[in-house]
Amino acid sequence: MRCNLSLHLCLCDAIPQVRTRTRILLLQHVMEIAKKSNTGRVAALALTNSKLIIHGSPSGDFDLELLSEPGTWLLYPDGPKAPPDAPPPRQLVVLDASWSQARRMTQRVPELRTLPRLALPAPEPGLLRLRETSHPSGMSTLDAVARAVAALEGPDVAEPLEQLAALRVQRIAACGTLF
Repeated sequence: MRCNLSLHLCLCDAIPQVRTRTRILLLQHVMEIAKKSNTGRVAALALTNSKLIIHGSPSGDFDLELLSEPGTWLLYPDGPKAPPDAPPPRQLVVLDASWSQARRMTQRVPELRTLPRLALPAPEPGLLRLRETSHPSGMSTLDAVARAVAALEGPDVAEPLEQLAALRVQRIAACGTLF
């Protein structure tokens, strides 16, 4: 598996190996697989304790048992919040999709609707972006994973992910295109 960017933008040599206590389960919408702008794949390459699963592929659905593991939370801005005194998640499900795809995924997979949520605050105005988002909490999957790791495990653990996200945006912005 590689970063899926064009060779002149390739991040493979810069992808760190980030160890987390929390397992990150990236549930990628099938329409994201071929997108050059997709960052879920990059996050999966960087996180040693992660799994990338495709949702919506014609070959079959993923194993729903993964969502029923104790201590599983969903990174999503609304829905059932975890109690304030709850222990941190052992597994965090991250939807790698556009906002409309993510909404449909939560509607079509009942197990996702019942998971406690980790909601991130809206991104700071200075966050480097390649495109505008349709949701106030919108950001790339890699940015969202970095911010979730910072919230759960501290900024030092998340720093290599944040640097990778910034490098990706800088390279693409300097080139002016993903192709």
